[in-house]
Amino acid sequence: MTATLTEGLGRGGRVRPLAAMRQTATMAWRSLVSVKHNPLELVDYSITPVMFVFLFTYVFGGQMSGTPREYLQYALAGIIVQNTLFMSVYTAMSLNSDLTKGVFDRLRSLPIARSAPLFGRIAADLAKQLWAMVLMVALGMVLGFEVTGGPGGFLAATVLLLTFAAAVSWTAVLVGMLAGDAEKVQVYAFTFIFPITFTSSAFAQVDTMPGWLQAWVEVNPVTHLSDAVRGLLLGTPAGGPTLWSLVWAAGIALVFMPLAMRAYRAQDR
Repeated sequence: MTATLTEGLGRGGRVRPLAAMRQTATMAWRSLVSVKHNPLELVDYSITPVMFVFLFTYVFGGQMSGTPREYLQYALAGIIVQNTLFMSVYTAMSLNSDLTKGVFDRLRSLPIARSAPLFGRIAADLAKQLWAMVLMVALGMVLGFEVTGGPGGFLAATVLLLTFAAAVSWTAVLVGMLAGDAEKVQVYAFTFIFPITFTSSAFAQVDTMPGWLQAWVEVNPVTHLSDAVRGLLLGTPAGGPTLWSLVWAAGIALVFMPLAMRAYRAQDR
């Protein structure tokens, strides 16, 4: 294995770009196949999304829209967005676990790109995000959800969701690098992700909320993303929310990616 990795080294011992991409793909595959050794990950990426769909549809559906099916047509996009944000916590926890258990120290001793383990983890988690989204949409269709936006709308919603998830993953990387243990990582979920998810249009229409709350909800990035995904899946106008979602994704990446990479490089010292 070491001999194969060394083939990617250029002058001065630096890893060639193509070799770095192959190493990143290898690290991503390592993260994906770890499910075989830790089947409980299937609960996080499969059972939990299914549970969210059933609970929101049948517990809140009758109260919110008269029938579970009608509510599902509105809320499925919000449920998917919520699951995407909460799954970013697993990225932070996995990175923190690799750091505290010395996995990254062992990987750094290999002649591979220093960024490969980090980018590989992010790529693997995005693949898991894709799996969860497809699973939730498929289950929603079984329960009566109609993707009236067609295949094009579904594809556009998927790309938008993964783009936003990739941006948010840098906040998770930063938290994973700075947190002392997994318990502290979980605080991130309940003090940040939980409030912004539920103070949005993900599960309830904005005009049903108090005026003072509407002011925040209308600028909440989760509102923009939920409205965009909902509009793309249903084939309704979604240009404005989609644009704002991309702006938010770019802003989050521009702020948190440099901070996360700085924290990551600090681990080498």
